[in-house]
Amino acid sequence: MKAIWRGVVIAESDETVLLEGEHYFPEGSLKREYVTFSNHRTSDPWKGQARYYSLLVNGELNPDAICYYPEPTEAAAQIKGRVVFGKSVRIED
Repeated sequence: MKAIWRGVVIAESDETVLLEGEHYFPEGSLKREYVTFSNHRTSDPWKGQARYYSLLVNGELNPDAICYYPEPTEAAAQIKGRVVFGKSVRIED
């Protein structure tokens, strides 16, 4: 699977986890040169506290485009160490 934004592959992996229709990529598959800090946080009742990264590609910022759960709940343990992308990021096989 590939995660693509603005024509650039942001992450690529054959080891994604499918949860609620979303592909969770191993965090190590992120191309860090396109990833930047975000202070955004949300909470999901069954996955836990979510944190975010933003994308910066060719001078264009996509705020809070990458979500991850550093300490997911036991029910969502399979997404620990993984990231999921916002709707603006295209996922391709």
